Amino acid sequence: MRIELKRFYETDDATIGFIGVNGTVMLFSLEDEGREEKVMHETRIPAGIYRIGLKSSGGFSKRYKERFNFHVGMLELQGVPGFTDILIHCGNTDDDTSGCVLVGMQADLDTDRILKSTKAYEILYKMVIEAMNNGEEVSISIYDRM
Repeated sequence: MRIELKRFYETDDATIGFIGVNGTVMLFSLEDEGREEKVMHETRIPAGIYRIGLKSSGGFSKRYKERFNFHVGMLELQGVPGFTDILIHCGNTDDDTSGCVLVGMQADLDTDRILKSTKAYEILYKMVIEAMNNGEEVSISIYDRM
């Protein structure tokens, strides 16, 4: 399974993009802003292709396992140069990202927010887990503004 994230909008605080899955599902993403030098919890990851694995340790994993009855581990982007613990999770603003990728059903460019994040997370998460259960490798390709 291949997920594509195409960044299309950026402010001083946030980056918003489109997410496509195998050419079909369209969601929105929200990340921190891009920077020349990394600032911990305030910088988006570099564009590139990253494998997605499951992380079953840590606070997010525990909270999400309690929140979602289908949850088996956090979606983690692996092999990101200079970054660790990059997750895909719920949230609406750049204050929720801490360098991670948030997903939503809608985007509000006037407020740099994404909306209906929980619904988007459930859709994406279930697709990824189904692919993994079928033995597929899951990756995400992230593209800067084209």
